[in-house]
Amino acid sequence: MSDTGEEKRPEPPEDEDGSADLFRTIGRQVRLLRERAGLTQRELGERLGYSEDLIRSLERGRRTPQPEFLAAADQLLDAGGLLRAATEDVTRAKARARVRHPAWFRDYARLEREAVEISFFSTLTVPGLLQTEAYARTTFMVRQPLLDEATIEQRVAARLTRQEILTRWPAPMVSAVVDESVLRRAVGGEQVRQDQLRHLLRLGRLRSTTIQVLPMACEDHAALEGPFILLTPKGRPAVAYVEVQSINQLISIPDEVRILAARYGSIRGQALSPYESLVLMEKMLGES
Repeated sequence: MSDTGEEKRPEPPEDEDGSADLFRTIGRQVRLLRERAGLTQRELGERLGYSEDLIRSLERGRRTPQPEFLAAADQLLDAGGLLRAATEDVTRAKARARVRHPAWFRDYARLEREAVEISFFSTLTVPGLLQTEAYARTTFMVRQPLLDEATIEQRVAARLTRQEILTRWPAPMVSAVVDESVLRRAVGGEQVRQDQLRHLLRLGRLRSTTIQVLPMACEDHAALEGPFILLTPKGRPAVAYVEVQSINQLISIPDEVRILAARYGSIRGQALSPYESLVLMEKMLGES
């Protein structure tokens, strides 16, 4: 699924830009250097502060090797600058990853990058822009029809790249109203849920991001028809995006966008305040 539940349709071929080959090559180099040093994947992970699973995925080319990992591994494995030299290529590949979305999602992704204001109403999953890596990976792994592992990793990388807009300057003003049931569902397991809650707490304290929880005690609200997203691109009229099952749609008709904006204003009024929402998430963590 994507942000609110990715549609179920045949997958078109992914863009081929050479990034997968680059990551596989770097992965083989890491494996050879690790084996030369007489280290297991677990031992290398422990010395660098990474999990064994991440090292395994990197060596298979299924994860993007971050620049800080390349620098640390280069020094630890005495690679003589071999791994560090790949940093620039990896940075370019990460930049390209932002467009490696399914064709039907690219218009939304482009508008999101241009947005000065983004508003989410989520009733099924945490908005993709606010997801942790593990949470995002789970949403793609459970997708049906099943995605292959390479596509899952490409989609995760693309989603994480999208999140860079949250910390750029100037950052868009982001607000999200998330149904309480979304935060209580242990997508990916309880540890993933707890990490996701901690991530939301961090994001909710950013000046540009506001997160509100719509409590389960709210018996009715103006958006019972389902989740949606509102986007305001710079210098352009606001648009809306809705996605459910096998249907997704960008809405630009002013009257329809206005209706969704009015609904969003209504549910924000029914949701807990930003402060009360942070307190509730902290309480959820304490109950875990």
